[in-house]
Amino acid sequence: MIENLDYDVVIVGVGVAGLYTALNLPRNQKILMICKEDMSKCDSMLAQGGICVLRDEEDYDDFFEDTLRAGHYENRRESVDIMIRSSRAVIDDLLAYGVRFAKEEDGSLKYTKEGAHSKPRICFHKDITGKEITENLQRQVKALSNVTIMEYTKMTDILVENGECAGIIAESEREAITYCIHAQDTVLATGGIGGLYKHSTNFASLTGDALEVAKKHGVELEHLDYVQIHPTSLYSEEEGRRFLISESTRGEGAILLNGKGERFVDELLPRDVVTEAIHKEMEKEGSSHVWLSFEKVPKETIKKHFPNIYDTCLKAGYDILKEAIPVVPAQHYFMGGIHVDSDSKTTMEHLYAVGETSCNGVHGKNRLASNSLLESLVFAKRAAEKIAN
Repeated sequence: MIENLDYDVVIVGVGVAGLYTALNLPRNQKILMICKEDMSKCDSMLAQGGICVLRDEEDYDDFFEDTLRAGHYENRRESVDIMIRSSRAVIDDLLAYGVRFAKEEDGSLKYTKEGAHSKPRICFHKDITGKEITENLQRQVKALSNVTIMEYTKMTDILVENGECAGIIAESEREAITYCIHAQDTVLATGGIGGLYKHSTNFASLTGDALEVAKKHGVELEHLDYVQIHPTSLYSEEEGRRFLISESTRGEGAILLNGKGERFVDELLPRDVVTEAIHKEMEKEGSSHVWLSFEKVPKETIKKHFPNIYDTCLKAGYDILKEAIPVVPAQHYFMGGIHVDSDSKTTMEHLYAVGETSCNGVHGKNRLASNSLLESLVFAKRAAEKIAN
């Protein structure tokens, strides 16, 4: 059965990028959001470390340089500038929405540090920052009378009229219904490509659907080979998604050890460098993993900052208060995607891409830790403003 639907804007994906786009669109616009599974299965939920922010004007040059250095200087500088300059407004928005970022005793924001950052500039909520932000944004969107959300609905194509995007085609995963969703503007926020990999920290549903559709219609793609491998996921011989061990654990003092209990790398180097060092050590030892030790991390920090990591490792049979855990690199983030400009516009009129689906050049060849949530929110808001205007 085919059903025709009409909306002003259709957003494919309910992660932070899609949600923040909806929140920044005019309330008089009729908006539809769809997702392949239920709303809890978006990858934004899995972000652990936090979200970067420009602490003050003196931090600008260091933040800019840290981002470029991590990205091997292949970043689009205009995009990096936009992201950094827009960061404080985004954090203020999130605080207003009720996001519970960690704070100092005087009520100011508390910052943590991760690999390749020259100083602490990352806002966080325990070790489940993504879940905290995403659930707050989902509550805000659900309260909007102009937004309809359809779960278990998969985009299969876009509608094109006179060379311009006119909406999407989607299928219900539970009913034999094909939807022709007509819209003035379409926003692709389908996340990354982790579901295409055997070992990934992503949900299996992230299979690059938007990229396939874009390719089919000649929409420009960019840097499809720029895939980030995260150095530390909890090693397991079981199939399925790998549990991420946040880089902020190393920022707080956790160290990497080989089978002999020896350190072999500076844990706070960029992710690709640490990953390469781990692979070399595994190859040298003929092992399937290395070890991450929390011996230098205060127990109070573990319990307060990393409760989810502590509990998950405990369920897997490892007490990080007493022993090192086995870790292995896993596919984590996609820096390439659908080429967009600084307003998240693709090369097809009325078609936008935001979040991990898009490539606006912020990350270059390798993403700086905790820039992903920030980049997604900043450029989602710009997409919404462009559509509104």
